[in-house]
Amino acid sequence: MATLSTPPVSLPRHPNTTTTTVNNDLLSLIDQCTNTKQLQQVHARMLRTGLFFDPYSSSKLITASALSSFSSLDYARRVFDQIPQPNLYTWNTLIRGYASSSEPSQSIVVFLEMLYRGCELPNKFTYPFVIKAASELKDLLIGTGFHGMVIKSSLGSDVFILNSLIHFYGSCGDLDLAYRVFLNIPKKDLVSWNSMITAFVQGNYPNKVFEMFREMELENVKPNDITMLGVLSACAKKVDIEFGRWVCSYIERNEIRVNLTLNNAMLDMYVKCGSIEDAKRLFDNMQEKDVVSWTTMLDGYAQLEKYDEAHRVFEAMPCQDIAAWNVLISSYEQNGKPKEALATFRKLQTSKTAKPDEVTLVSTLSSCAQLGAIDLGRWIHVYIKKQGIKMNCHLTTSLIDMYAKCGELEEALEVFNSVERKDVFNWSAMIAGLAMHGRGRAALDLFSRMLEAKVKPNAVTFTNILCACSHTGLVDEGRNLFHQMEPIYGVVPGLKHYTCMVDILGRSGHLKEAMQFIEEMPIAPNASVWGALLASCRLHGNVELAEKACSQLLELDPKNHGAYVLLSNIYAKSGKWDQVSGLRKFMRDSGLKKEPGCSLIEVNGIIHEFLVGDNSHPLSKEIYSKLDEVATRLKSVGYAPNESHLLQLVEEEGMKEHALNLHSEKLAIAYGLIGMGPSQPIRVVKNLRVCGDCHSFAKLISRLYEREILLRDRYRFHHFKEGHCSCMDFW
Repeated sequence: MATLSTPPVSLPRHPNTTTTTVNNDLLSLIDQCTNTKQLQQVHARMLRTGLFFDPYSSSKLITASALSSFSSLDYARRVFDQIPQPNLYTWNTLIRGYASSSEPSQSIVVFLEMLYRGCELPNKFTYPFVIKAASELKDLLIGTGFHGMVIKSSLGSDVFILNSLIHFYGSCGDLDLAYRVFLNIPKKDLVSWNSMITAFVQGNYPNKVFEMFREMELENVKPNDITMLGVLSACAKKVDIEFGRWVCSYIERNEIRVNLTLNNAMLDMYVKCGSIEDAKRLFDNMQEKDVVSWTTMLDGYAQLEKYDEAHRVFEAMPCQDIAAWNVLISSYEQNGKPKEALATFRKLQTSKTAKPDEVTLVSTLSSCAQLGAIDLGRWIHVYIKKQGIKMNCHLTTSLIDMYAKCGELEEALEVFNSVERKDVFNWSAMIAGLAMHGRGRAALDLFSRMLEAKVKPNAVTFTNILCACSHTGLVDEGRNLFHQMEPIYGVVPGLKHYTCMVDILGRSGHLKEAMQFIEEMPIAPNASVWGALLASCRLHGNVELAEKACSQLLELDPKNHGAYVLLSNIYAKSGKWDQVSGLRKFMRDSGLKKEPGCSLIEVNGIIHEFLVGDNSHPLSKEIYSKLDEVATRLKSVGYAPNESHLLQLVEEEGMKEHALNLHSEKLAIAYGLIGMGPSQPIRVVKNLRVCGDCHSFAKLISRLYEREILLRDRYRFHHFKEGHCSCMDFW
């Protein structure tokens, strides 16, 4: 038998060897090739001996070049183009190779070329490959065309083709057509059932999966591991732990082959159903584990916020790939722990065990946005450029959001304008950025540009544009947009949109209209709707309506401390001190406490956090000394603390004399004056709405100290410069 060496191919050369033996030996070398270079050597010898022009021999070479583990479709195509009259098997091989490649459209191109040449007609082996290509492309029109060709070719009852069509229609999301194909299969095999189950899983119809599984039982079709993968996925989507446990016992009882993939599916089901104990038992008993197994367990602990256990799993992982880092970072970010997310990202940078990918950067940018960490946000933007990372919609949207929430609206606009093909998420994020900065007119102009660009707005877009109208007092514009949502744009208003409308009307003093609007809502108002009305009552001092709104709000959310605080402030503003005392006593007796004010400021890339009355900062003495200096300067120009705002600090009895100076945003601003250069803007992020006294305080500081202050509260941005605020005192 001939052997293959990597450089020159050794071929029999003795004169006594017959042509047939040489050819057979030459063909056997194709099976021994382990790389393209070796295959090319065999190809060259086949051309010299003329063996290449034998249809069987050339098809064997094409198969190796297109379908082997070292396949090169570019090379396979060049080989194919040398064949004078390729047979149907050869065409099918090339079509199949492209269908499974990163360029499935080429599979269809080759198919059309075969039809154009007219030398071969597609058969029952051709169609599954081109239908697979259409599935990869999710092109309903092309795939439906193939379906028609199948019927015309009298192949409409071929089970292999029909199974491919189920997969195709499922991939395109047309489950009705997929099911119709399934029902019309004369003799369904296991692949038919599995294909339909997979289609229902992909379409997020777990109940249909369960129905199919029961039908299989009734039809005496024995499921295999692929079937059970689909059923377990449906359990995970349905979050049905009891049925999930039954499925796992069913697998064991029926001795279904359990491989690593099926074990991982069981693990994933347990985690998504919230049963970390079941997941741990299975994980500990698994003889074979891969990175998916470890990452699933890590994700399970992280989603339950059991971070000690999550870190133990992380440290024990044989390989800490980027997916594992992403689980920790995104879990912290999604569970309201942005500081921990950034700390984990910095560990990733120093560990050098993995390289940040798109998911890492999106989660980290979101954490930067939450904290106002502009320095790290800018660094990530530079990193993306230096690493040549493709700017897809997720990254661009995250960058726009980060810059806008960190107070850099112009940089957000720069990123937005740099995107050639903007999707609805890019537009919506930029509209949101303009809205939170009080640029209502600019947001409306951008919305108009979005419509001109033929981008259809979605529910999020309307939430953002209505917020822009609310922050800027654009009542008529807000009304018009709200009433156009469903009839013109096909977006059914949800509770967020109704809340925005109540806010638009209420803020502008149209309280009676706001109340009527709530009464006429086609859906039941939630706590947010009543909260918006209550906040408007505080602004305009309407006690009677405030009591009604507060009563409705507390009926829906009895532990909403914010409602009591708002009503207390409204009573105080109206001089109803007995009611103020009653509310304060009720809150104390009920154990309800106002959410403490918390402000963040980034100085030299480090986030500093201040709570109300905080003295834990290492420079606490200097900060309070600076505040005393600021207070003296402010009093010299006529500033007097507005003690009515003390009422917002319901739980802070006995601190009235100094309480206003203890507000967290004042501590953060004072630290900014100490730790930042005169040309640097002071950026503060606060968890609550900024109070009127702190607002006045920041305006005066911006003038007396000639500093730009960017204060982001729970609802919007305030840009303080030269004694003025961008909100024009409408917030």
